[in-house]
Amino acid sequence: MPSLKSRNLFISHSWSYGDAYEKLVALLDAAPNFRYGNYSVPKDNPVHNAPNVEALYRAIKNQMVFYNVVLIMAGKYATYSKWIQREIQIAKKDFDKPIVAIRPWANEQVSSVVSEAADRLVGWNTSSIVAAIRELDP
Repeated sequence: MPSLKSRNLFISHSWSYGDAYEKLVALLDAAPNFRYGNYSVPKDNPVHNAPNVEALYRAIKNQMVFYNVVLIMAGKYATYSKWIQREIQIAKKDFDKPIVAIRPWANEQVSSVVSEAADRLVGWNTSSIVAAIRELDP
């Protein structure tokens, strides 16, 4: 059997909504025949203590160099997050990387900022998320 391709992912998130991030990682971890590297910025990463906004931007940009696809939770809160907007900017303008927007579980409303930037908008479903990643990173 051929080996599985490992996808490098940057999972954008707000630590204010950390449980959604943890649940998404759990979905990906449980996905059959799917390997990935998580290049997200961990909660305890020193980047969060950057001395200024520009230093934080550079640190996030440096972290995002290694990924193939960005995953963004598309809840309405994302519309008001400066950092998610900056991560979209880095993904699209600096690196031309694809974005998968994930509709939060049982949520009808999504962020227009995220959905307009996304290459794919998928539901909170493991197979849909993995299929979008595979399609955007063949």
